[in-house]
Amino acid sequence: MAGAARVTIYTVAERAGVSISTVSLAINAPHRVSEETRARVVAAAGALGYRTGSATARVGGGTRVAVAAPFSTYSTYFRRFAGMLVRARETAIELTAHDLDSAASVRAPLLDALPARRGIEGLIVMGVPLGSAAMRASREAALPLVLIDVRRARPVGDDAPVVLVDDEAGGRLVGEHLRERGHSRVIYLGEPQLSRDYISAGMLRMQGLSEHVAITRVTSALDADPTPALLAALSKRDGPTAIVANHDEFASRAWRGLATSGLSVPDDVAIVGFDDGPLADGLGLTTVRQPFEESGRVALDLLLGIAAGTNGPVRRVDLVPSLVVRSST
Repeated sequence: MAGAARVTIYTVAERAGVSISTVSLAINAPHRVSEETRARVVAAAGALGYRTGSATARVGGGTRVAVAAPFSTYSTYFRRFAGMLVRARETAIELTAHDLDSAASVRAPLLDALPARRGIEGLIVMGVPLGSAAMRASREAALPLVLIDVRRARPVGDDAPVVLVDDEAGGRLVGEHLRERGHSRVIYLGEPQLSRDYISAGMLRMQGLSEHVAITRVTSALDADPTPALLAALSKRDGPTAIVANHDEFASRAWRGLATSGLSVPDDVAIVGFDDGPLADGLGLTTVRQPFEESGRVALDLLLGIAAGTNGPVRRVDLVPSLVVRSST
């Protein structure tokens, strides 16, 4: 077999029986090729030992770390990325962003082809679970890998280190707060989840929330108006008296729709969001504050530890959210 230094994208294309552009798409935009084609390319690349960039460079030596996440879908991933940027000022690392599809928006969300760019010597993946092929490719290439906000329903062998925020605890904080305010029935507003291959933050938040209140689930696409569905749920006899949104943007949209319909917040309906940022502060929205920037810093530190061989037995870091009470409750 040709040496690893002579393996190119042309070699992989020939081995997989596809075009060079298809190999490029399978590596850099796997959602744009079929699962069968992606699997062929991944298998060919793995068998040939193909990776872009130097396989011998080390993270921290002026090389780049790729950060992959559904950036264009959820703005909060930029806040995690910002935490990494602040931490990277103290190193010789250059961070590059790679956009992914939202896991909630596709029926097969598992990322089976690792994003690749020339010179990449470390990878952080946020919000999208990795399939067995991607995990295997990372191990075979000795590519340092850390996950953020990723929970697979069925773990794949020796998973990569992961940084998580305790979403179930966040749900409990909201449930306790609303119960103290006299609410026993609430709406949980979130987007539809098409796949059960992963455990979403919303699933865990509802689990914690349900320990204190009864939940009516209302789903809405990110670009849709949830007002009609919310009004229908609120109008039922002995219906909910509060809305818990999966993130602050959903909460603000619900608030605007209810106000247009003549309902007052919090007198008629209480509203709680998740994330906390300028939007929540400006609205006076009660919300769960997530340590986004800290999660980014911690993930980059874990990656550096893996590259240097000093991270020890740490495989999972759990960060604790907090409740910020404002006028909406």
